[in-house]
Amino acid sequence: MTARFPGQGNPWIAVRPGEDVDVLAREMSTAHRLFVDDEPPSSDSVRSVVLDSWLRSRTKGVNPDGGNDSLALSGAELERYRDGHPMSIIRPVIRKLLVEDAADTGLLVAISDAEGRLLWVEGDATAKDRALTMNFAEGADWSEESKGTNAPGTALAVDHCVQIFAAEHFSRSVHEWSCSAAPVHHPTSGHILGAIDITGGPRVAVPEVLSLIRATVAAAESELRVHLMNSPKSLGDTAPRLEVLGSGRPGLVRGSGRLALSQRHAEILLLLGDHPEGLSSDHLAVLLDEHELDSVTIRAEMSRLRKTFGASGLASRPYRLVGELASDVGDIRRALDRGDVDAAMRIYSGPVLPGSSAPGIEEIREELRSRMQAALLRVGDPVLLAQWTSSIHGRTDVIAWEAYRATLNADSALYGQVNARIDLLDRQLGV
Repeated sequence: MTARFPGQGNPWIAVRPGEDVDVLAREMSTAHRLFVDDEPPSSDSVRSVVLDSWLRSRTKGVNPDGGNDSLALSGAELERYRDGHPMSIIRPVIRKLLVEDAADTGLLVAISDAEGRLLWVEGDATAKDRALTMNFAEGADWSEESKGTNAPGTALAVDHCVQIFAAEHFSRSVHEWSCSAAPVHHPTSGHILGAIDITGGPRVAVPEVLSLIRATVAAAESELRVHLMNSPKSLGDTAPRLEVLGSGRPGLVRGSGRLALSQRHAEILLLLGDHPEGLSSDHLAVLLDEHELDSVTIRAEMSRLRKTFGASGLASRPYRLVGELASDVGDIRRALDRGDVDAAMRIYSGPVLPGSSAPGIEEIREELRSRMQAALLRVGDPVLLAQWTSSIHGRTDVIAWEAYRATLNADSALYGQVNARIDLLDRQLGV
């Protein structure tokens, strides 16, 4: 297989000037088949952004032969959701710059929310009908977790513009298509609001289309800034955000206000956020207390939580969140998913609800700590390892201390100090 990416070039561009798309399509198809068959393709034949996304897709259990073809939202529920979504504000700009010229071109223009749900799919009518066979439709979930590698889902996962060409898609049903997408950010908070995508044939994966997408995003974000000056509360700023990291009291942030939460209410919200499918009262009770709370106690807690969180944000039978709930835990997971360990370290102010002994919370806490440690060991950055080992959550992490020592000059005074620290930990922990 041809070595296309020997450490050079722009990894976000799929088809370089002068490349034969037919040859490239065959090479990517071979690489995809090798990967799915657990025969990893050579690292210089597949772009790093694509290979990383394939790995995430497989880890998250995405089936390359499809399987998730249900609509995340439909009917009146979809209408209400997208009409109130911040991306609706910039839809006229997107239509002016991209959609109006897409008729009879074989191209589709899609707008998604921050979770990868397609809010609008417009453009060539024939292409739109063809795309229905792979469920590329309004209301469908095209996040990486649902569909695997694809431009809108991967752009949201890595927070960067990206092109996906043919068999670079993880799902085989999408191999006939190519796409270019980029995330759209809130003009002040920087949080992702959604993504803009162009889907079509091979010509969608050339550098000029990625430049067009980036220019459209710039125009859209400029429109959002103007809108924000005139209507400061109209960009989803009231969407709740859960803060549960570190030793401070957990809280729920809405707009510029922060409401302190009880530990129990923070536990429930975090667990519901981790189980979007919902939890029965019995399952929630087990996750909150290894000795199992009774259903009466759970109902009472949920009743109190509705007064704090808002009755419209919680549903029953099963208990589940209605709408989005951001969290600092989710921010770290997304940073680690896209390989941004430095960003994850900036957010990781301490363990998840350190005072909680709820089994479900302990599992989340250990999962996040383990992922942080694994990412730090993989990167091997001495600055990040120094930060981790000097923090309350990493100061007894012998493995991290040893990794930090390996980055230092054996003749330096710092090496001696780190070595002494490891010896002390070995004695204290009985290693």
